[in-house]
Parts: sequence; structure tokens; C-alpha cells
Amino acid sequence: MSHEETSLEVTKANVRMYAPDGTPPTDAPDWIWGYDHPYLHGAFAPTNREYEAEDLKVEGEIPADLCGAYVMNGPSQRFEPVNHKYHYYDGDAMLRAIYFRDGKASFRQKWLQNAAFVAEDIAGKSIWPGIAGPYNFRLPGFPIKDVSNTDVIYYNGKLLSLWHMSGDPYQVDPLTLETTGRETLGGALKHSLSAHSKTDPWTGEMFFFNYQDKPPYMSYGMADASGNLKFDIDIQLDGARSPHDMGLTENYAILHDLPFYHDAEILRTHGRRVMGFHRDQPARFGLIDRFGRSPTVQWFECEPCYILHISNSWEEGDWVHMVGCRQEDPMPVKHAKDHHLASMMAYRRRSHVMYRWSFNVKTGAVKEAMIDELNSEFPTVNTHQLGRKTRYSFNQIIPEAQDGTLEGQCQTFNGLVRYDLETGAQQRYEYGDGVYGTEAPVAASASTQRDTSETRAYPVTFITDSNDWTSACLIFDADDITKPIAKVEIPHRISIGFHTTWVDGSEIWGDRAQSDDTLGTGMNRDIDMADIGKQDI
Repeated sequence: MSHEETSLEVTKANVRMYAPDGTPPTDAPDWIWGYDHPYLHGAFAPTNREYEAEDLKVEGEIPADLCGAYVMNGPSQRFEPVNHKYHYYDGDAMLRAIYFRDGKASFRQKWLQNAAFVAEDIAGKSIWPGIAGPYNFRLPGFPIKDVSNTDVIYYNGKLLSLWHMSGDPYQVDPLTLETTGRETLGGALKHSLSAHSKTDPWTGEMFFFNYQDKPPYMSYGMADASGNLKFDIDIQLDGARSPHDMGLTENYAILHDLPFYHDAEILRTHGRRVMGFHRDQPARFGLIDRFGRSPTVQWFECEPCYILHISNSWEEGDWVHMVGCRQEDPMPVKHAKDHHLASMMAYRRRSHVMYRWSFNVKTGAVKEAMIDELNSEFPTVNTHQLGRKTRYSFNQIIPEAQDGTLEGQCQTFNGLVRYDLETGAQQRYEYGDGVYGTEAPVAASASTQRDTSETRAYPVTFITDSNDWTSACLIFDADDITKPIAKVEIPHRISIGFHTTWVDGSEIWGDRAQSDDTLGTGMNRDIDMADIGKQDI
């Protein structure tokens, strides 16, 4: 179907579909023109291209001490969805990585081939519905597609892909981006993992949480740097919850029990995940011994809210501080203009403010306060400083929706802001009209020790320009982000992604373990196609 044959009323009202010269997004599949859905068009349009490129063109100069890989995970829907209730979070996981070494850059883009991807690859079509439902509990594996497209971290010599709905973590070769199989922690991992597991940059240990719709509803665990599960502790909650992130300090993990969650009974009986904000319930934060030496959780109650992402957490004396992006009201107003997509579009227009929570482990006292009212999210800190006190947070600026314009109708990142948490000062860089960024990890200089200055580092971000559908990687000096110090051209358009990670060059080009050359041997083809064939799909 051509892009001239279908009325796309909702899409036209919410996203820039064409460049000023009338050109549609490059590399987008033809089937998107049959779907009136803003998150399948414009800068969000999927791309099916897998490729690699060496010696990328650079404006400016790549710092000699920038050495490593910037990797992004995110959605790129491969086949037509099973129904028109497609959700932006449903797209197949596409990994993009840019590698910096000796002042040069190379790039790779590759599908994450988890079990669901391979099953649909064999079938040649979509099989699972997405999170907008209806859930199909007759399907094998999971009633919706476990896309593993939310997050990516580096652990034990591999990248791990993670899903926000608690899915199966998958190992990926950090250099080739080939999927090498499930991460099972030596067979000891008996459940799924949520996105935003944390790896300690000093020790290599991984800390994780999981949540589910049956008691005990949450668990918290740790694996050592060699891939061995050390503990997995059940966390008792009052019911099913929907946490998204966790805090981590040198001695504590900070677990989230927030009053924005779904009704598990409606999900079981009607196949739909209906969220609700319970304003009469506090936001609870549970501090547990980071190393599992005690299963006791010390709970602190705060004003009701929802949180997607934490910038950083650290300890000062008896106080534990957590800085992140707070949603005062995660139930936004729906608009009639968005028709069948009104709920999904409204959730993507939520407002987030920088906020600090402080917990006194001796007295039980709580302090909380807004840091800044700017709508920003996807906060990052120097990659070597996780769990240690940091002065700076690097956030993506999200425009507020403005009636009569496309500005802010879809969630885009229009600029980078650096918060000084000590003085309150800010630095900003705007990407430009119609130019959208991605989460910007702060790559520590390869020439520094892990405990040196925060600003001996380089925030990096992918951008996509809807004026000509080009993409690039911007490199900033963490000491001054008011303009990039280099711009690296990417050969083909990158569709907007989700979370990212930075992997130090010493990890992937140092004493790196031999890669598992098993892609395509069948190791990921672990959903029985006979079971698929029995379903009405």
C-alpha cells in the first residue's frame, strides 16, 4: 500500500511524517502506510536494515581518550502487527552500536534474535499481540510478545537485552551484536528479569529485580562478575505492582512500591492490562542490604507518584539519597483527536520533574523535594560513578504538548540538559527544529581512574533529523555541553530508540572472552512451532 492511499488522521495530527521536501522516512517498510499510528511514522518509523560501516565521516574531532562502544536498544517493528492496537513499546528489538577507537568510529545495526523474534521469523508474520492487548494466554512463552527492546547493559563480557515487563534476558556479543542465547546465570536464574538491572562499574557484579502477578510479587537478587547467582530474595508486597527502576548505593538497593499499577484480575479475566493511579496510597521505597546479608527491607513512605528512571543514588552518613524523574500524576488526560490511540498517546505525554528523595536509615525520617520543574527524563551520570555521590545529571529535554502544533504531541527528546545538583545551575543544548535525540550515557575518559573527576567524560547521543532523515552521533565534553565537540555521520536513518549503555574499550578490546559463534544454529529457536501451529493466529 502506498503512502498516498490511506488517510492517516491521527498520525498527521501528532508527528512530522515527511521532510519539508515531501520525502517520507527512508528505509521504512511499505506496510506502515496502512496504519494510522504516529509511532509507526516519521522519526519513529521502523527500519529493517542490518548493516555495518567503518571509518565514519566526522565533523570536528573524536577525542583520543574516548574509547569504547555506545549501544542503544529500541523498537523497530518488523512485520505488520497482529491488530491495530499496536503500542510503541511493541516493536522488535533493534540494536545500534557505534564504536570509538584511536580517534575513529564504526557502526553496526542488528536485530536482537530472541525466541519470539525467531518464531515470527520462521512464521514470516507477527504472532503475538502487544501490551495494548488483548493478551492471548493460549500462546506459548508469554501472552504478549517478549520483545526485549527496553534496556541494554554490559555484564560478564556480554551485552544483556532487557524488557520492562520482566522478560527473558538475552546475551549479545558486544562487538558483532550477534545474539548468543538466554542469560540463565549458569542455570540458576529461575525467573525473568526486569529492565534497569544494574552492573557495578567497579566490581562487575549485577543487581536486579523482578516483578510478577502472583505472590511474592517482587524479588531482588545479585550475580557475581563471573555469572554466578549469589542470592535471590523474595520481597513481600500487598499485591501486583509495576516498578520500572531501582536505586543502588554502595551498601543498599532501593526498591520501588509505587501506587500506579494494573489490576491483575482484569488482566486474567479480560486479557487487558488496565493501569490505575491510587492517590490514597503512598509511594514506598524499600532499602535492603545490597549484598543480601539480610532479607529485611526498611520501608519509607513518600508522597504518591510514579517513577520511570533514577539518575543516581548514594549515601552520606545516615542518609541515603536518590535522584530521579518524578511523575506527580501518571494518569494524563486523553484527547478525542487521538481516537483509538487516545490512551497510549496520553501516557506518552506525561510530565516528569527532577526530584530528590532522602531516607535516614537510623531515624526513619524522609525528605523529598523537587529539583527543577523542566520536563526531562532518561537521566544519566558518569558511567564510573553509579552508586557513588555525583554532582551532575544529564537528562533529555521533553517538549510539552502545544495545541495546534506537532510540538510535544509524541514523546521526543529535543535537547540535552546538565543539572548541577550542588548549585542548581544548568547547561543546555537544543538539538534543533525537527531533530530528536536519544538517551546519552556519559562515557568516562579512557585515561582516567574510576574515582577521578565526573567531567573527565563525554556524553554521547544519537540524533535523527526529520528535515532530511539523516542520523548522526553527537559527542559532548561533560564539562561544557553547550555545543558538541564532534558529530559522526551514520550512513542510514536510525529510528528513535529507548535505553543505551556505554562499554569501556578495555572491556571489549582487552582480555575479552572468545565469542560464542552460535547465531543461526537453532539455540534460540526454543518456542515449539508445533505449539504455534495449534493456535488461532
